[in-house]
Amino acid sequence: MDFSFNEIQAMLDDSVEKFIANDYDFETRQINAASEKGFGPDVWQTFAELGWTSVPFSEEDGGFGGGPADLMVLMLRFGKGLVVEPYLANIVLAGGVLRRAASAEQKERWLQPIIAGELQAALAYAEPHSRYDIADIRTTASADGDNWVLSGSKGVVFNGGHADLLIVPARTAGAQNDADGITLFAVPADSDGLGARSYPTVDGQQAAEIRFDKVAVDSSSVIGEAGKGFAALDATIDDATLAVCAEAVGIMQVMTDKTIEYSKNRMQFGVPIGSFQALQHRMVDMFTDCEQSYSLLLWATMLAARDDADAKRAISSIKYQVGTVGRKVGQEAVQIHGGMGVSWEVDIAHYFKRLTTIDQIFGNADWHLDRLAG
Repeated sequence: MDFSFNEIQAMLDDSVEKFIANDYDFETRQINAASEKGFGPDVWQTFAELGWTSVPFSEEDGGFGGGPADLMVLMLRFGKGLVVEPYLANIVLAGGVLRRAASAEQKERWLQPIIAGELQAALAYAEPHSRYDIADIRTTASADGDNWVLSGSKGVVFNGGHADLLIVPARTAGAQNDADGITLFAVPADSDGLGARSYPTVDGQQAAEIRFDKVAVDSSSVIGEAGKGFAALDATIDDATLAVCAEAVGIMQVMTDKTIEYSKNRMQFGVPIGSFQALQHRMVDMFTDCEQSYSLLLWATMLAARDDADAKRAISSIKYQVGTVGRKVGQEAVQIHGGMGVSWEVDIAHYFKRLTTIDQIFGNADWHLDRLAG
């Protein structure tokens, strides 16, 4: 089988590679991460102008008409470039729910401005008690005439503190863990009764804790059918899981390449440390782990692209892989770099932080191993 990129994917890969090489070096990344918003608004607008924000959306919705393979190409490069701009939060998560469940009017109102880079959005799906069970929702929404009133809290909302719009799953019926009875709402971030506490995460990203204290929204804010929002939410989280796995594989690849290059230049006892056989064996293991992870990523992406019944199994497989061998690759890279590997000024430490964080979001390795076994 031919696993090479097609012409369009190769062009997309080349455009991201050139942008990162020419306009998004490590210093720029650090400046953007340390800014008030945690990313560069001008960089985000460039993403939109280059068409990257339109990749996963259909042409009818104003998008590129791409699929999981095209998104994989982007996320691989974003991982290699250690990009902090909120592509995952805006496009994959919030945009993923809207493209699946929103009406044509809602897509025109919210999705198209997201694609154009004019609207910042976030999916507030996780709750402090729920761990990785996205159906475990205590946030409630009760009908009040033509309005709905939301009460509850959401945790670790990526881009939540700077979003103009929050996509919020809330329980309108059923027990706490039921898949049925979950309704999706589009809630303006400036709504009365909505409070947000934003903070930087260890990997240079931004997240927020969100609280809803009797927040009222009208019926036009309901996305899809009331009580039937779980399917869109579940499919979107699977997309996001696959996306961060692609990002993780890109990170692993660049950490391996940087470690090999460092070992050729770092001198000890009058010779490059790369000449030591023990280190050569360790770097061979790093390379092998990267290749195996990339193969699993391709398998999962192909199954997701054709909506195969085994897609969930494949996604859990690659998430387990990057959560286990990813840690190994990261630790080896840091150790072979020595003290440089943990310094703030060297990018290898920041790659490792992001790789470690990816293991913890959308289900860690143990959780996905359980799902795979089940």
